[in-house]
Amino acid sequence: MLPLRHSALWRYAGWGLLGIVFALALLPPAWLWPDGVGVSGWLPASDKWAHGVTFAALAGWFCGQYARRDYVRIGTGLVLFGAVIEVCQGLAGYRSMDVLDLAADVAGVVVGLLVAGRWFAGWSADVETWWYRRPQRDSVD
Repeated sequence: MLPLRHSALWRYAGWGLLGIVFALALLPPAWLWPDGVGVSGWLPASDKWAHGVTFAALAGWFCGQYARRDYVRIGTGLVLFGAVIEVCQGLAGYRSMDVLDLAADVAGVVVGLLVAGRWFAGWSADVETWWYRRPQRDSVD
């Protein structure tokens, strides 16, 4: 992990994001879309786009806290996370396991690592620097 002032907070937030993605992936579809239309009513292949964008965002998140030398481990971990989700969906009975979803996860991880590695590497350190350099305003009570 990068030398961050609030590394524990960043780590907990990352685990929280993974937990949210995992929970949403295992919810019964009727809970998310009671009308039965779902994401697929908005855009063709939108389910795959949702997978790709989600995993690109996760890759971008973790690239903010870790050095470039850790990007392969980030990518591997996220792909394994996507595989675990798919297996759990297959075991749930009300969801289905889809290898194309995993392929979209992999594509999202690759895109996220490339984009974050090029333009947003270490962004959380930049956020911390900005936070502590911003002008302090006195409260008027």
